[in-house]
Amino acid sequence: MATTPSSPALLPVSGEKGAVTVGTRSLSSRRAVTILGKVLFALLALLIVIWSVGPFLWMMITSIKPDRDLATLPPILPTEITFNHYGALFETRPFYRYIINSTIVSVATTLVCLLIGSLAGYAFGRLRFPGRLPLLLAVLVVSMFPQISIVAPIYRMFQQRGLLNTYEALIIPYNAFALPLAIWILTSFFRSIPVELEDASRVDGTTRLGALFRVILPLSLPGLFTTAILVFIAAWNEFLFALTFTTSIDHQTIPVGIALLPAMYHVPWGNIAAASTLVTLPLVVLVLILQRWIVQGIVAGALKG
Repeated sequence: MATTPSSPALLPVSGEKGAVTVGTRSLSSRRAVTILGKVLFALLALLIVIWSVGPFLWMMITSIKPDRDLATLPPILPTEITFNHYGALFETRPFYRYIINSTIVSVATTLVCLLIGSLAGYAFGRLRFPGRLPLLLAVLVVSMFPQISIVAPIYRMFQQRGLLNTYEALIIPYNAFALPLAIWILTSFFRSIPVELEDASRVDGTTRLGALFRVILPLSLPGLFTTAILVFIAAWNEFLFALTFTTSIDHQTIPVGIALLPAMYHVPWGNIAAASTLVTLPLVVLVLILQRWIVQGIVAGALKG
């Protein structure tokens, strides 16, 4: 009787089991690598948050510590909470005057930058004229000059025209350095808006300037918010020009006021921390409230510009 060869279906399946085992191990390894990557990413994000938020939290804690606890470490947290440092800011010096001055200068700088930056950004982003790119690069180059290199000539110019110790002495140089940033952001954002919308409004009889204010600017609110916040923060925190061009408390801003808090033989760290917290917290709250607009404006300008 002839012997028939064994059917493949009757062969041992040890090879298949080995393949399944190898596949399971490979899947487990990938899962382990994925979990490890997530853990490392979470730790890195936590370190970045601590590095960024830690100094601000330390400043806030210092502002509510009694003087006797300022030089003690540990504990980091205060043994008792006091708000005497905040009260001392307005009792020993008219700190409210610094806040008013910074608000006036920062708001004025922001409005001027938005007005001129919108017109310039529209011209660079929508119009085609000779020398457009060289002019746009020149705008960027202006913002790269270090402030210390032009303080002396600006001081002499303001001194000759009687502008020292005035709001104009701060608003003018602030705009000189903030306008390039505003123009670049708004130029990129205006380029992202479809030209057809503007052409449709012009067909209806709207002038180019009317199309800017009626069509382009309403669609550019994220870019305008982004520009406004960045310019406002830059003007709010500026120190060198404010220290050089103002000598009286009637026009000095918050950074100068904080710098003048230390006395000859005593540094009031609690008062300095309280003042820094008082002027930084509104900016943090403002950015947190408008963060969606800010991120949307930056991303839109970066991706579509």
